[in-house]
Amino acid sequence: MSIREIITLPNSILRKKARKVRAFTPELQMLIDDMIETMREAPGVGLAAPQVNVSQRVIVIEFAEPSDDEEPAPKLYVLINPEIVRHSKETTTDQEGCLSVPGYVGEVDRFSTLTVKGRNRHGKPVRIKAKDWLARILQHEIDHLDGVLYIDRANQVWRLEELEQQANEAGAASEAI
Repeated sequence: MSIREIITLPNSILRKKARKVRAFTPELQMLIDDMIETMREAPGVGLAAPQVNVSQRVIVIEFAEPSDDEEPAPKLYVLINPEIVRHSKETTTDQEGCLSVPGYVGEVDRFSTLTVKGRNRHGKPVRIKAKDWLARILQHEIDHLDGVLYIDRANQVWRLEELEQQANEAGAASEAI
C-alpha cells in the first residue's frame, strides 16, 4: 500500500465522468488499498478515485455514526460503480469541505436519506441505506465520479481563514462583554 497524491483544482480529471469498473483485478485491489491509506493519512472521511488521478468509479468512506454512548468505531465502506437508487424529498443544509479543494468550505443542500447500490471490492452486490452525515458523504463522493464538486452545488463558499478570523473576532467580542 502507498499514499497517493490527492489532486486539486484546476486538474481537469476532477471535472470528467469516471469510467465504470468492469473487472475486479489485483490492480483494482491495490487502488482501493492505496485510497484507504491516502484517505486516512489526509485525513478525510471519503475519497473518490478521480481525486487520486484515476478515472474509475470507486469510492472509499470511513465514518462513525455519532452516538450518545461511547466513541463508536468507524465503519469502512468500499463501493465500486455506486449509484443512488432512491432518495428523500427532504434535504438538509450543512458545511462541506473537500481534499481536492483545500482551504475552502461551503454550505450545501443534500438529500437527508438515500439508498445507494454498487459492488464491494470483491464484486458482490451491496446496498446501503444512509441518513444524515453518511448520506451527505455518499452524495459528495458519488458527485466526484460525475465530475461534480461540492462548490458547484454550494449556496455559499468561504475561505477557511475567513471563518477562523470571524470565530476569533466573535470570541474576542464575547470576552469583552
